[in-house]
Amino acid sequence: MPNDRLRNGMLKNGLTASALAEKLGVDPKTVERWVTQTRNPYPRYRHTIADLLNESESYLWPDALPTQRAVQISQSELVHIYPRRGAVPTDLWQRLLEQATRQVGVLVYGGLFLPEFNHRWITTLREKAMAGAQVELLFGDPEGEHITERGDAEGIGPAMSNKILNALAFYRDLRDLDNVGIYYHDTILYNSIYRFDDEMLVNTHLYGTPAAYAPVLHLRRLGGGDLFDSYVASFNRVLGKKRAVWPEH
Repeated sequence: MPNDRLRNGMLKNGLTASALAEKLGVDPKTVERWVTQTRNPYPRYRHTIADLLNESESYLWPDALPTQRAVQISQSELVHIYPRRGAVPTDLWQRLLEQATRQVGVLVYGGLFLPEFNHRWITTLREKAMAGAQVELLFGDPEGEHITERGDAEGIGPAMSNKILNALAFYRDLRDLDNVGIYYHDTILYNSIYRFDDEMLVNTHLYGTPAAYAPVLHLRRLGGGDLFDSYVASFNRVLGKKRAVWPEH
């Protein structure tokens, strides 16, 4: 049986068998067998392919791992859980950013605390983008209905929209960089997501509670795990609903 999920993922990302083979360092015929036959790649290749296609390994190869083993791996992806955002070590945000080389993704409504309390945050984002990393920043639309609802739920009204505009003032100097995308979204923010290559901080949200007082999960991606990739998929779904903050750029 052909692997239609793998085939569709490659087509969606503009990857031929030869192009994918070149990225993996394997023979194109090997990739063709993965697509046309019931052949699962070795774990090291599955992890890389899933990352290239922005899909989870369990979606592309649902029979590659026994269910219980996949659950155990996903549990191992949880490095630490903090009871509230303020309990996250202050240097961890910057350290994860400095270690990233390929992809940085931020999904928030405002996230004002990052540039406000870390004077190196914007500078490091610039350095990462200029070195080739893809930086995608998603902020809540100040005029969006969900941002209004969030402000009302927390009892701060329009202050939520003002926080977003205040945060964007810090990022204005990044808008002309080729590898930086700065966007608005108007979606329900179930979690704030901060991705740094294969590590991630997920600030869960509690109704009526400021994000600073809600738990944070520190995740590290493992081949065969689902937890990290589930949040990546959520990030990408919001990314699909984006609109540019500064459309003229």
